[in-house]
Amino acid sequence: MVGKPTAKALKAGGTKLTRKARRQAERAVRAANPVSNLVLADLALRGGGELLRHVVERAFLTPQVGKERAERHVKSRTMGQTLVSTALARVATRSVPGAIVIGGGMLAKTLYDRRKARARARKGEPADG
Repeated sequence: MVGKPTAKALKAGGTKLTRKARRQAERAVRAANPVSNLVLADLALRGGGELLRHVVERAFLTPQVGKERAERHVKSRTMGQTLVSTALARVATRSVPGAIVIGGGMLAKTLYDRRKARARARKGEPADG
């Protein structure tokens, strides 16, 4: 093969390329500026992470409040709530002591909420939802 292989020829796969020619063609296919590749990768990861986060949040809320209310809760979170949950997740995932503190706080909050719900049930008050 004479000359540089084109991206079209590389995608078609019908041409036999030497290793050197294949590397050159792959480099030509990639963006010229490596920083733009990093930006694209960052956008893809953040966007995918955001979508996954919303799916997981809805999955956790749906059994308790139903599909429509779970969707509403996830969409109506404030910036402050998002920042606090992100900060707590980072502290919990970066160190064992952080995970212990955050996990202990979550356990305490869960136990407190259950105790309050039982007290309301004994009094005959409606449950919060």
